Amino acid sequence: MAEKSKILIIGGTGYIGKFIVEASAKVGHPTFALVRESTIASKADLVDKFKNLDLVKAIKQVDVVISTVGSALVGDQLKIIDAIKDAGNVKRFLPSEFGNDVDHTIQAVDPAKTAWAKKADIRRAVEAQGIPYTYVASNFFAGYFLRGLSQPGATSPPRDKVVILGDGNPKAVFTEEGDIGTYTIRAVDDPRTLNKTLHIRPAANTVSFNELVSLWEKKIYKTLEKVYVPEEQVLKNIQETEFPGNILLAINHSVYVKGEQTNFDIDPSTGVEAIELYPDVKYTTVDEYLDRFV
Repeated sequence: MAEKSKILIIGGTGYIGKFIVEASAKVGHPTFALVRESTIASKADLVDKFKNLDLVKAIKQVDVVISTVGSALVGDQLKIIDAIKDAGNVKRFLPSEFGNDVDHTIQAVDPAKTAWAKKADIRRAVEAQGIPYTYVASNFFAGYFLRGLSQPGATSPPRDKVVILGDGNPKAVFTEEGDIGTYTIRAVDDPRTLNKTLHIRPAANTVSFNELVSLWEKKIYKTLEKVYVPEEQVLKNIQETEFPGNILLAINHSVYVKGEQTNFDIDPSTGVEAIELYPDVKYTTVDEYLDRFV
């Protein structure tokens, strides 16, 4: 059996990072996490604290580098790219993605548009340097967007009234965070994912907002009051809402109103579907996830 790749995860104590660290260690990859010296220090120091030489030294000890830095640090991944290029030994780099496929967000509005453009810029920088890569488009985190049905401030699905952006018909994709970790680690040594985008779009988790509400209503044996917000009002709300609420609204507009997680076919020359590559993975379905809140 081939020796498992050594994996360095930058930002391994962050929200999605900890799931990827766990998934890597679970299947026996020698796993390293590059984190700031003090957990009390500002996360803005995460990459800056490590000089390029230190990054190169860390990277030379591994085969695969996975970045899970938060959105505020996406641009700082240029330093990681430079270090990978200097080290010269990395077999695969996975930059911080783990959301929408940023090359298919053409109808997005600011501030989401600018945030995704920064991730697209990192993709282009990776490609320009000739670094072997895999991009992970995992779509919505279930813990962020499914557990409260994307209702502002909600930590569980509503039981009386639900606000629906647009007409509720475009389909979105929800993935449980542990499953994102599993699929990500399965991809790191897979030649089929080399220089491709790994799309996590299981059919059972690809649902419209109307279908999602209907499923929840059946589970609680109750019909919710539904408030539909037309796109014009959604756009106005984005403009009038302060950060970070405005970026969340803009992301929801892209997905729930414009359908930008599912309104394109996967091009086999540039992308692969995780469910097709790894049919043995038992992922958490939307149906099963919602059962936790009944």
